[in-house]
Amino acid sequence: MRLALILSVVALPVLAQDKPPVPSAEDDGFSLMEEGAKLVLRGLMTEMEPALDEMGKALDEMGPALESFGAEVGPKLRQIVGMIDDFKNYDAPVMLPNGDILIRRNAPLVPKPEFAPGPNGEIEL
Repeated sequence: MRLALILSVVALPVLAQDKPPVPSAEDDGFSLMEEGAKLVLRGLMTEMEPALDEMGKALDEMGPALESFGAEVGPKLRQIVGMIDDFKNYDAPVMLPNGDILIRRNAPLVPKPEFAPGPNGEIEL
């Protein structure tokens, strides 16, 4: 009897200890996915860094040429955009056998009057 009492008293601390928490598959999986994504992104950055650096250098070299091109072409583009009132008024471009490209207007153009009438409807000649 004493032996059973001693064994039960000795075994109580073992039973009282908390079992280590069992990690759920969801928690472990999410952290593994996170770590995997971080590793993939780090690898991409290290591989892409030299190419991005070279692209930045090329853009720095092309900067003045692009600025002069914009200064020359910009006003002409504004003129063209000013002539095109709405892209919905045009059909899709058609290429002819000789290489010409036609862009037909599908809505009739309302002619602008040469003389604008005054506030009372009179026109100065």
